Amino acid sequence: MKARTIGYWICTVLIALSFLSGGLAQLLKVPQSVDGLTRLGYPIYFIQLLGAWKVLGAVAVLAPGFATLKEWAYAGMFFDLTGASISHAAMASELRHIVVPLVLAALVVASWALRPENRKLRDVGPRALRAQAS
Repeated sequence: MKARTIGYWICTVLIALSFLSGGLAQLLKVPQSVDGLTRLGYPIYFIQLLGAWKVLGAVAVLAPGFATLKEWAYAGMFFDLTGASISHAAMASELRHIVVPLVLAALVVASWALRPENRKLRDVGPRALRAQAS
């Protein structure tokens, strides 16, 4: 197996496990998850919505096919993690609560950048359309 493929799967599995476990904790309203979100000022109903999106995002990046869905899942994960970091910084949380989401966001970017061709969107821009026409 090539190093690129190994790197992709390591990053992808770590991200998927992180989002799956965090999403399930939020869906189940585990007290630590509820406390963490309310401490940041978010309403309690938001926890289950966020949890559902996290579980679906984890499934999307692991499932074969669905390239467009994967793009949205990667974007959502990046927005979630950078938003979490900013929220913690705004509330003067401990440094680890600011840094860990940024490290995970870097893993999301690495997973996205290393993904194999069969997990990418096909190029449908003007250049690709001209090449198909010739």
